[in-house]
Order: sequence, then C-alpha cells, then structure tokens
Amino acid sequence: MKSILSAITAWLLLTAASASHASDKITIMVGGIEKHIYLPAKLAEQLGYLRETGLDVELLSEPTGVNAETELLSGAAQGVIGFYDHTIDLQARGKLAQSVVQFSHTPGEAILVSRAASGHIKSPADFKGRRLGVTGLGSSTNFLTLYLAAKAGIKSTEFSTLPVGAGATFIAAMGQGKIEAGMTTEPTISRLVHTGAASILVDLRSPKETEKALGGTYPAACLYMESAWVNTHKPQVQKLANAFVKTLRYIRSHSAKEIADRMPADYYASDKKMYIEALENSKVMFTDDGVMPANGPATVLGVLNAFDKSVQGKSINLANTYTTEFVKAAK
Repeated sequence: MKSILSAITAWLLLTAASASHASDKITIMVGGIEKHIYLPAKLAEQLGYLRETGLDVELLSEPTGVNAETELLSGAAQGVIGFYDHTIDLQARGKLAQSVVQFSHTPGEAILVSRAASGHIKSPADFKGRRLGVTGLGSSTNFLTLYLAAKAGIKSTEFSTLPVGAGATFIAAMGQGKIEAGMTTEPTISRLVHTGAASILVDLRSPKETEKALGGTYPAACLYMESAWVNTHKPQVQKLANAFVKTLRYIRSHSAKEIADRMPADYYASDKKMYIEALENSKVMFTDDGVMPANGPATVLGVLNAFDKSVQGKSINLANTYTTEFVKAAK
C-alpha cells in the first residue's frame, strides 16, 4: 500500500510540475524572424538574454505579420513581434493589444520596382493597373502600400496587391513577372538592388525618408501582447522587456559585423558581406531604449485612417495601444 501511495504521490507531483512548466512557457510569434526589422528577436536569443530571464521563451516564425497576429488571437502565442499598427487595427475591431517594447521608429521597408517595369512606374501615382507585391494581405506592407497609393490619388480598386511573402518568394515573384513592384524588407531589398533586378521607389528605412513619405515618425516593429495578458503577467512582461531593451542597447553599441557574427549563418543567404552592409544601413531604424516615440502613434493612426475602413470613423484611444511602463523600468 505504501508503495502504491508513493507512486501516486510521485505521479501527482510530476503532473503538477509539468502543468506549472506549461503555464510558464511563453510563445512569441515573429512575422518573419530572418528579417532585419525583427532582428532584436533572434539576437536576444543568440546573445542568451532570453535565457537569462529564467522564462521558457519560444520564438516561432510566421511568414507575415498578419499570420502572427492570428496566432496571438487564437491563444497559440502570448506575444507577437510585428508592427505597432496592428494594435490600432485590433482596437478598431474590438480587441485590445499593446506594444510593450518598441523596437523601431521607422518601418525599415521599401517599395521596389522591377527592372522591367522601371520605365513605367516612377511614383505611387503610377500604381494604377499594376500588380504590387506585399508580404501578406492585412500585413503592414499592405497597409503602407495602400496608404502611399491613396496619398497619390490611386484607389485600392485600381491596382492589385498579391501576397508573395519575403526573401526568396518575393524575389521569385518579381523575377517571374508576377509582380511589377512591391514592398519588402532587408535583406531582400539589398539582394534585389545589388543584382540590378530592382530599384528603390520609396525608401522607408531612415527617419528622414519616412517623415517625408508618411508625414512623421512611424513606430513599426515591436513586441505587442493582448492587454489582458499583460495586466495579469506583469513580472513576466518585465523580464521580457529587460531582455529586449538590453538587446537594443547591444545593437546601438556594436557594429553591423559584430551583430552579424552572432546571427545564424543561414540568415546571410550565402552573402554575409551584403547582409552586413544592409544591416549597417538599416541600424538607424531601431530605438535606443524601447520607448514609444512621442508623436509616433498619431502618425500611424493618420496613415490607417486614410484607407482602412475598419479604422475610419472609429474612436481610437491611442493610450491603450502601447505602454512604456516596462521599458522605463528595464534594468
């Protein structure tokens, strides 16, 4: 009898430990983990900063930000590393999420025009009747493409957007003529420009060019989570903020080569030199401390209001779309 009771007790303790471990696990979906715009995600893991938190953090990658958002809403993930604009779009649809660490203050993206179409597309005003590539429908590349078209007087019904992902799939779509132009990120931008397969039409990689195109600072990549989860898991959120703020400081204080040396070799796409050059040019997009730029949320809301019917006419409380509580307390 004692043996049976001991076995049952051991089983109950093991089951409780397993359940506790499962509840402590934090899954973070990244909208394309190999993209430069989401560099802090993988870099934090490579540097050991996520492990230092003592949390069981798992980084998973989805090809687009909209897919990552879906994983969050389904409960499959506790956080998303994607664009801040999703928090506004979600609030317009009755769901509360907030940026808890703001990685960047510019999109870090660009609209490229294929070599074949370069003589026909000179500005967003030439999008009419064209096929434009985006990472995914409902993604931030789609949002920004629609905005730039609307700003130039082109309606969304006057051109087509095709979801072609990033990296090799974007490059293939452009090379095969499936798209004539499209918005993508580094290192895809540099790969196409270096080979002469495409040229840059609208550059959103620097603060100066972003303000010129979008009318102000545009906070983009961030760690966002459902507000209810944040409010009930503040110690865990603080540990994540500590890790990512430490990573942002590492990015600011180290060279592109030093950062590249920390990344997995397959991220280089067989050209480490080009990867380093692209990273050197795009490092300026990252914030120093994870704090939301003061005027950034208003710029993003203005962009979405220009074309997003789910946002238009809605009362959006921007204060509920981000918090600086955790990054300001970060060690």
